[in-house]
Amino acid sequence: MWQLQNAVRHYPWGSHTVIPELIGAPSPAERPHAELWMGAHPDEPSVRSDGMPLDKAIVTEPELLLGPEVLERFGVRLPFLMKVLAAEKPVSLQAHPTTEQAEVGFAAEEAAGVPRDDPTRTFRDPFHKPEMLVALTTVEALCGFRPVEESLHCLAKLQVPELKPTIAALARGGLRSVIPQLLALPPDQRDVLVSEVARAAAGFVSAHDPEFINTYRWAAALAETYPGDPGVVISLMCNHLRLAPGEAVFLPAGNLHAYLCGAGVEVMASSDNVLRGGLTGKHVDLAALIEVLDFTDGRVPVLRPVLGPGGLRYPVPVEEFDLTLCQLGDQVGTLTTRGPQLVLCTEGTAVLSTADDELTLPQGASAFLPAGTPVSARGPAVLYRVTTNLS
Repeated sequence: MWQLQNAVRHYPWGSHTVIPELIGAPSPAERPHAELWMGAHPDEPSVRSDGMPLDKAIVTEPELLLGPEVLERFGVRLPFLMKVLAAEKPVSLQAHPTTEQAEVGFAAEEAAGVPRDDPTRTFRDPFHKPEMLVALTTVEALCGFRPVEESLHCLAKLQVPELKPTIAALARGGLRSVIPQLLALPPDQRDVLVSEVARAAAGFVSAHDPEFINTYRWAAALAETYPGDPGVVISLMCNHLRLAPGEAVFLPAGNLHAYLCGAGVEVMASSDNVLRGGLTGKHVDLAALIEVLDFTDGRVPVLRPVLGPGGLRYPVPVEEFDLTLCQLGDQVGTLTTRGPQLVLCTEGTAVLSTADDELTLPQGASAFLPAGTPVSARGPAVLYRVTTNLS
C-alpha cells in the first residue's frame, strides 16, 4: 500500500474552500481549487509515498500492481481515474467520445502533428471517458437533452422573436438540427439572441413563475458570465438535475452536460478527452462535438447506491470502474478485491492493514492498493473506494 501525493488543478470555475478544507490547506485559498486528481493518468499522475509516479510504477511492475485480469483487458495502464470536483462557477458545456471516436480522432491529430498540450487539441488520448459524479454537497447540473416537447414549451414560453428560427428547427428537425444551427450562429446574431433570452428568462424569475424557474434562473445567470454564448440557449433544452449528497449521475459517451455548482467525487475511465460546446473561454471544436453528441432526448436518472460487499455501491454499465462508499466504524472490515484499488478518505481517519503493513489515512488522504492485496480497514471514517468492474 502507498499513500499518494495528488495534484490540484486550478481552473477559474473552481472553489476556494472545498478542496482546501478537505486536504487541510489554508481556506479560503488564494487560487480556485477545481479538481484533485487521483490515479495514473500521464497528464497528472499521483506520486507514491516512495517517490515514484504511479504511472511509471505500473509500467515497472504491471502484473503485480494491476493483476492479470486488468492487465489482459486494459493493458499496462490503470483504467480508472478518481477526482474531487468542486465548482464555484459553472463548468463548460461538454461531451466525451466513444472509444472508437477517440481512437480515430487521436490518430488523426497525431498524424497531423498537433502537440498534445496544444490548447486547440481535441483528442488527448485514444480512450473513452464515461464518468460518474457522487455529490458531496448539493450539486446542480445540466445533463442530457430534456424531452423535445418540453423544450419546445420552455423556448416558446419566453416569447422571444429571435428564438423563432430555433423553435422551428427543433420542431421540424429535432435536436440534431437545432444544436448545430445554434453553435454555428455568427457573433452578432448570438449576442442579440442570448441577451433577449436572458432578459425574458429573468422576467419570469422576477415574477416568481414556478414553471421552468430553475432553468430560467440559470439561463439568466449564465448569460451574465458568458454573454453571447449559444450554450445559454442550449441550456434551456437540457435536463436540470439537483443532486443531494450521496446521490449520483452517470454520464455515458455523447451526453452533453455541465456541472453548474457543487462538489462531488468523480470517477471515470482514465481519459482527458473533453469536447466543449459552450459556456467556456477554451477551444470549441464544433465539427468534433457534433460528431460525438448523443441527440437522444429524455430524462436522466439519479443514481442511488445499493448495499454491496464492503459498503454502498454505485452500479454503472462500464468495465473500467466500480465505486463503493465505505462507512467504517471501529469494527474491522475488508477492502480486498481482485483488481487494483484507489481509496480516498473524506471524513475521519481510516487505518488500513495488510499482513505486514499499516497505513493511516486522515481526511483528504488517499492510497493505492495493488491487485489482490488482502486489506482490512477500520475507522471511524468515510472512504470512497474505486476498483474495476470486471465480472
